[in-house]
Amino acid sequence: MINDNYARAYKEVIEILKFVPAESVNKIPKTIIKGLQGGMDKNYDFEIDINKSFEEQELLKETKAILANIFRDYWATPYQKERISTKEQEDRQKSEEEKKSKYNSKDIFDIKTSKGNVKKVESSLPIEIKREKFFDKLVSFIKKLLKNRKG
Repeated sequence: MINDNYARAYKEVIEILKFVPAESVNKIPKTIIKGLQGGMDKNYDFEIDINKSFEEQELLKETKAILANIFRDYWATPYQKERISTKEQEDRQKSEEEKKSKYNSKDIFDIKTSKGNVKKVESSLPIEIKREKFFDKLVSFIKKLLKNRKG
C-alpha cells in the first residue's frame, strides 16, 4: 500500500490540476495522471481555497515535490530546466559535503571531550586478518574426509 502521505498528495495534485489550464495539463502524460488518480486517497477531503494564493494553500511537502517534478519535466522552458538542474546538482553536492564532514571516516574513533578537545583513540582491533587460502581449505577438508573414513 502506498504511504498515506503520498496517497493524499496525489489527491491534492489532482485537485490542483483542476485549476491549471487544459493546455498545460495535456503536456503531462496520461499515464502519470492515471497513476495519480489510481493511487490517490479518494476518502481524503481536500479542496483548494480560491480566496488564497497558491503559496498560502496548506499542501503536503510530497504534493509540493510532485508539482515541482511536473513543472521541471513538462512545463519548464529549457532555460528554467537548466537552472533547476544546476540548483539540484548544487544541493546534492552540498548534501554530500555535509555527510562527509559529519561522518568523516578519519575521525570516526576520535572522542570529543567536554572541553571541546579531540582525543585520539587507538583501535584495539586486529590489524591483519589471516585467512586460510582456498587450496589449504580444500586440503584440510579432504584430510578430514579421509580421517573419518579410516576411523
